[in-house]
Amino acid sequence: MIDLSNQKFVNIILKFFKYIFITIISQKYKLKNDTIRSIKLETHLTKDIEDNHINGVLTVIWRDWDEILEIEPKMIYISSVNPGEIKGPHLHTKRDSYFICIRGKVIFVAQDEKGEYHEIESSEKNPVLVQVPKNFSSAHINTTDELATVLTLANPAWRPNDNEMKNVSFEDYDWKKWDIER
Repeated sequence: MIDLSNQKFVNIILKFFKYIFITIISQKYKLKNDTIRSIKLETHLTKDIEDNHINGVLTVIWRDWDEILEIEPKMIYISSVNPGEIKGPHLHTKRDSYFICIRGKVIFVAQDEKGEYHEIESSEKNPVLVQVPKNFSSAHINTTDELATVLTLANPAWRPNDNEMKNVSFEDYDWKKWDIER
């Protein structure tokens, strides 16, 4: 039997339950993933093992202990955007997505719940992770004359028969500013 008359013991138990409660609640609200945002990614120069000259760059996209992502990915895939092309706009009704351009340059245009547009550039030289929650519309624009490659982290994983993608139009968006025919 637990002796609840011992105040020190009761305080320890209360602190434990407070910690558990706060942890569960903060996790619940942290995982809402209810906004469009951009995350500047951490990069590190890599060096040659013989003479220590810089031979490249390592970009951290996701580590399980970082808590950069609000939703843990269940699928990772690569897509491309042809030069001078626009993919979208469309939205996913069930899938949260994180995008990063790993080759070339892409402008991600996402529309928030107020109808405002967010233009976020991501490129191999400017590695920015773009969060687009489910039910938010987005388009990917390649304004360059080279193929752009986009790495996507998504949850849930895509299945061919999902039918959860909906095409939309950004009727009041100024596509002409990108000098791309629409």
